[in-house]
Amino acid sequence: MTTSLYLAHKPAAVAVATAIPRLVPPPSIDMSKLSPPPPLVSVNRNMVAKHKAVVVMGATGTGKTRLAVDLALQFGGEVINADKLQLHRGLDVATNKVTAEECAGVPHHLIGVAHPDEEFTAVDFRRAASRVAGAVTARGRLPIIAGGSNSYIEELVDGDRRAFRDRYDCCFLWVDVQLPVLHGFVGRRVDDMCGRGLVKEIAASFDPDRTDYDRGIWRAIGVPELDAYLRSCSCTAAGDEEERARLLANAIEDIKANTRRLSCRQRAKIERLYRLWRVRRVDATEAFRRRGDAADEAWERHVAAPSIDTVRSFLHGEFATTDRSNAAETASPTSPSPLLPMFALAAAGAGV
Repeated sequence: MTTSLYLAHKPAAVAVATAIPRLVPPPSIDMSKLSPPPPLVSVNRNMVAKHKAVVVMGATGTGKTRLAVDLALQFGGEVINADKLQLHRGLDVATNKVTAEECAGVPHHLIGVAHPDEEFTAVDFRRAASRVAGAVTARGRLPIIAGGSNSYIEELVDGDRRAFRDRYDCCFLWVDVQLPVLHGFVGRRVDDMCGRGLVKEIAASFDPDRTDYDRGIWRAIGVPELDAYLRSCSCTAAGDEEERARLLANAIEDIKANTRRLSCRQRAKIERLYRLWRVRRVDATEAFRRRGDAADEAWERHVAAPSIDTVRSFLHGEFATTDRSNAAETASPTSPSPLLPMFALAAAGAGV
């Protein structure tokens, strides 16, 4: 799920990837080799100064965090999490929280800030994200909002009488993957999560007295699905191993199916926002079809390069970001600029 601007040689041994994988962090970056930072403030026709922000949307598993880190490394940004479950503390594997490696030195905000039982509403997110964005811009950095909770993103951008739009020009990016390809990937990702301790993690927080999975972090896919299996584990009667194995297999299949359903719902919401806002869609399907270095090259060509070019144009005032109601077409990016080498792919499987 993460990535880019890797200035050193690739490691001698790279594991064969079965999906878009977790990536190793870059070494320290020679900032002298990067272009000067672009302007992060614009002045509209009414001579009102506004800061700039980037919003990265996409269904679960499409590589939002990877692209957000690509952009942050390129343009001096900081990532603001817009995933309602990652806002809560705990269940790092189940919620696919970004790891220190995946951050690649880029500051990430609003991850693990809420109590597991807390109900963190879209309004709570708008207030918190607005405060963080203000702090990021005060440091002369670019806020990059990235996450799959589109109701949170919509509340941030259009809520409170569009107060965020009054302060920020926004560039919207949509990382899209054709659903059949994405569904195959998320199935493999669930298997990878199980290998990284998903079941053990959820078992450690399991409370047999809990029956409400509609609040806080307990809504995370994987928690309610494993309930029957974990309850069966409290039974020590001989001969129950086969039944427990069946319950676990069913739970894992339910996790995969519910993740696929989530991706469909998320994509439908983004399509609605696509019709309302000026959104630049980038198709990452080819990167998910390929393996190893070929997947990395496809990500650079089809996702990172056009996204970086779009944001560069946006920051330099060449890409207007108004509502679709005020413009007939989504602005097209200029020709892609050369990119610094992308990461080599590392071990298989990744939360994206």
